[in-house]
Amino acid sequence: MKVSYNWLAQYIDLSGMTPEELAEKLTRSGVEVDAVESLNKGVTGVVVGYVVSKEKHPDADKLNVCQVDTGAGELQQIVCGAKNVDAGQKVPVAVPGAKLPGGLKIKKAKLRGVESNGMICSAKELGMNDKLLPKEIQEGIYVLPADLEVGQAIEPVLGLDDTVLELGLTPNRSDCLSMIGVAYEVGAILGREVKLPGNAAPEAGASIEGKVSIDIEAKDACHRYMARLISGVTRGVSPLWMQQRLMAAGVRPINLIVDITNYVMLEVGQPLHAFDYTKVEGGRIVVRMAQPDEKMVTLDDTERTLDDEMLLITDGVKPIAIAGVMGGANSEVEDETQTILLESAHFAGSSIRKTSRKLGLRSEASLRFEKEVDPQAVERALNRAAALMAELAGGTVAQGMADCAVSVPEEKAVTLSLARLNGLLGTALAMDEVKAIFDRLQFVYTVDGENLNVTVPTRRQDITREVDLIEEVARLYGYDHIPTTLPYGDNTQGSLSGEQLLRRTIRQTLNGAGLDEVSTYSFTNPGVVNDFATIYRATNPIPLAMPMSEERSVLRTNMLPHLLETAAYNLNRKQADLALFETGNVFLTDEEKLTTLPEEKLTLAGLLTGNWSSAHWGGKPEPVDFYLVKGILDTLFSRLGITDVQYEAAADATGMHPGRTAYVLINGQRAGYVGQVHPAVQQKYDVNETYVFQLSGEVLMQAATVHPGMIALPKYPSTSRDIAVVVDRSVTAGELRRVIEQSGGKLLQAVRIFDVYVDDRLGENKKSVALSCTYLDPEKTLTDEEVQSAHTKVVEALAAECRAELRM
Repeated sequence: MKVSYNWLAQYIDLSGMTPEELAEKLTRSGVEVDAVESLNKGVTGVVVGYVVSKEKHPDADKLNVCQVDTGAGELQQIVCGAKNVDAGQKVPVAVPGAKLPGGLKIKKAKLRGVESNGMICSAKELGMNDKLLPKEIQEGIYVLPADLEVGQAIEPVLGLDDTVLELGLTPNRSDCLSMIGVAYEVGAILGREVKLPGNAAPEAGASIEGKVSIDIEAKDACHRYMARLISGVTRGVSPLWMQQRLMAAGVRPINLIVDITNYVMLEVGQPLHAFDYTKVEGGRIVVRMAQPDEKMVTLDDTERTLDDEMLLITDGVKPIAIAGVMGGANSEVEDETQTILLESAHFAGSSIRKTSRKLGLRSEASLRFEKEVDPQAVERALNRAAALMAELAGGTVAQGMADCAVSVPEEKAVTLSLARLNGLLGTALAMDEVKAIFDRLQFVYTVDGENLNVTVPTRRQDITREVDLIEEVARLYGYDHIPTTLPYGDNTQGSLSGEQLLRRTIRQTLNGAGLDEVSTYSFTNPGVVNDFATIYRATNPIPLAMPMSEERSVLRTNMLPHLLETAAYNLNRKQADLALFETGNVFLTDEEKLTTLPEEKLTLAGLLTGNWSSAHWGGKPEPVDFYLVKGILDTLFSRLGITDVQYEAAADATGMHPGRTAYVLINGQRAGYVGQVHPAVQQKYDVNETYVFQLSGEVLMQAATVHPGMIALPKYPSTSRDIAVVVDRSVTAGELRRVIEQSGGKLLQAVRIFDVYVDDRLGENKKSVALSCTYLDPEKTLTDEEVQSAHTKVVEALAAECRAELRM
């Protein structure tokens, strides 16, 4: 909302208050002022001049020599190149010594040998926004009204002595979308009285009865519709003062009738529309919803296709306006129009908002209707516009008005407790101080003990509850006057939830290991849903009701497809070495057609491809392989405090290489899998050899001990025993490790597998596995006998449970 300082001063006394000071006070009270702009861009010494004569320049076809009266007592000769300059005009004249925007100083000069004592100015040369002016004025000098006094300064004539405050309004402050609304706000801040303009329309014509009828069929979308009839109007040019106020607000002047409706809309906040009465069949107004695919041509000469959610103004035969958005070309006020049917209505904001969005039409009128303007301003604005049409357009206002009301909202009554107010604000305001604030707001109230029963005027649609009244008191009392106090009462120390802590630990650990976190869509392509084994139960696809595209039409049940798409995207841009992970939800349901919300499961997934380390002088690049990815997971499990982890060969995992994939078991429960993507799937996604993992967040959370506690450093030395055993090739290294950990007793601290050897000389289907066992007693130094006793139990358990033979 752009607010003209001079225009605002018509409704509220602004003496002793500069525009900058006013902007500061408005911002401190909660109505933010985004900008303060002076309309004078550096104009001094420009006056109103009268062109007495015009003759062609003797040596230039495109120049004219004008004799101009500037009120200085003698005519000034000025050479002008504008096409539209002519004798008998009043124009802005920059006399010698004047200054124009950009630091241009006007001096006496000679143009093609002819002396020129000044400059006849265009709007652009005066620093005005000429885009809001008619095209003929944009392309030439600014021709002024004939009734102006010669010699007077141009600044007040063209409104260049004004300053515009641009308000950055929040959606709830629709009351400040009008000059009078802003005047009420300023009056409350300064404690000054608001002076409202008169709105009594002089009724000199015949009665409107029988000439206009109104029928509201769409009662949910239109609450009230009023109309007045004004005959004998002229559509000429609006007075200069009105044009300047409209332009200061960013509205282009069009013609007198349209300018009056726009002026009243900006002044009162209530949009209006003027119809050519002769084009409204029988003077009948029917407010209804549009028919599906109904069409009409709007004022911008564009044919609009409507639907049954759009509100129309019709004459019972044809649509003549899209309610609250734009009028129809078939009822437009034209030069020959003499009788105006003036509309003022209260429409449901949700209906106008929906229509405006669907049609892509946003206007000053729709903006106000969307935000629910003052319902009691309907009649006030109608009478104000009718009075201006009688005064400025020579119209005769018919007696009475047509009025059809479904409902007229009344003022709300809200009770405010003084104790509640002071309790929330931390203040100690007395009742008289609070009453004074409501007096400044011009809210009527009654006192009931320590409570105030406040009647909220309909212009303040944002105030419906006690806390809204408390906010009004706070902002007008002054936020900077409210004391700073410490919170009191029972406090709960903030902490992370289990899922938040798990996510953070995973992120920190994997980032530290060299992986980058990515975030992909939760929507996926139905064609990739079954590319990989799910770590959960089988589930039905969950289609979206309104998908953005076919590639994003179902909810994901698996994390890996999008990671592979991300890898392919990077590979196509020459980024071949990737290490990525993502935590997010997958979505599961057993229903073929959803009747309840799907189940969301937290999932961790990762992808590695290319080289883990690059080539350098000391060695070759290290490519990613299964054991590297497994080592990263082991690091993660260690950081999460998960100790019971096993890896089990997985030859049946969909989308995975059968010989290079393992299921991950945590505490005996299958938590996910890790391994290489199947070559056929790699080819489908157009990626190189790629390793992935996918784990259940729920299993990780159940098993994790993110803060396992502190462990003291050992005071006594440890000792180790290496052992090499020959076992069947079907026996996994994990099984050997499990047996050792179970049989080693409390002295066994760690088991490490450091070699696997396979050779037919060991025996058919045999292999050798070398392990290192570390023993430690935190209370003393171990003797060889104690270590040998514990180690013997390990060897015996391996022989008994794994049929292991010591390799000599």
